[in-house]
Amino acid sequence: MPNIINEVKLDFKDVLLRPKRSTLKSRNDVDLFREITFRNSGQTYRGVPVMASNMDTVGTFEMAQELSKEWKKFADEHPECLQQMAASSGTAEADFDRLSDILNSVKDIKFICIDVANGYSQHFVEYVRRVRAAFPTHTIIAGNVVTGEMVEELILSGADIIKVGIGPGSVCTTRIKTGVGYPQLSAVIESRPVRR
Repeated sequence: MPNIINEVKLDFKDVLLRPKRSTLKSRNDVDLFREITFRNSGQTYRGVPVMASNMDTVGTFEMAQELSKEWKKFADEHPECLQQMAASSGTAEADFDRLSDILNSVKDIKFICIDVANGYSQHFVEYVRRVRAAFPTHTIIAGNVVTGEMVEELILSGADIIKVGIGPGSVCTTRIKTGVGYPQLSAVIESRPVRR
């Protein structure tokens, strides 16, 4: 039986940020541009680190018999976009084969997203390790998890970016189908890796 946690957990709708004195004249003056060097891939990213969640209707190609052809066509038509895109994968054997086909067809893709609704399985961790071994210079995004211990496990297994959140979204069916979920603000706060 899972542990019952009686502590208060917060979602973003539960809180507001208190303003603080600033030297900026306008919120338009805020610079979100960042340069990040990733621990495991060694790649450097320059840009605004915001990404869309994996969903059937967000940022995906229609499923095709040979997805690598769709990627190749897109790469030929929009090469400037490839630096900001990730090839997404589940954790089945067919997913690994499909991911390999895509990455071998379109060499300019630098990001891999390994996406599962609930990343708390040994199979998921082993899949991240397998992808890291096969693609050592790609930046791996992995998730979804909600605790610092699992963030640390995925980083040590080869992931560079961790997706935090299980079942918090209004269109996410994970909470409804499995009864598993965690309020997003608490997930973000609690997902910091343990400092030693």
